[in-house]
Amino acid sequence: MSIEDLPVAEFAFPGPLRDQLVAAILSGVKTSTSGLVAEYEREGKPLPEAGERAAVIDSAGRRVAVIEVTEVRVVRLADVDLPHALDEGEGFETVAQWRTGHEGFWHSPEMREEMGADFTVDDETLVVAERFRLV
Repeated sequence: MSIEDLPVAEFAFPGPLRDQLVAAILSGVKTSTSGLVAEYEREGKPLPEAGERAAVIDSAGRRVAVIEVTEVRVVRLADVDLPHALDEGEGFETVAQWRTGHEGFWHSPEMREEMGADFTVDDETLVVAERFRLV
């Protein structure tokens, strides 16, 4: 299967954060990511499954890499663990740092535009903790 035939994997919104995350994937530093079950539900998409492959796109929409999902867990936001936070490849050293960074993203104007102006996360919010490998 060609990279052009694969579904797209988008990390963050186009711009500096996406560029940082894509660079971390390409360097092998980023091997996990976090999404919200609510995002999948809103988009009517099934959760990812181990073995699925996707084409990572950069801020310009170019397909720059292929990743393969190796593990998917659904956990409460309060239960995200340190190995997952570290493997996000964003320099987090604690779960608290990871949570602060992700809450900032999930409460951003871009996310609120997608999810609704009153969207918020809390300890009970379900997170899709996904691990992947660069193919």
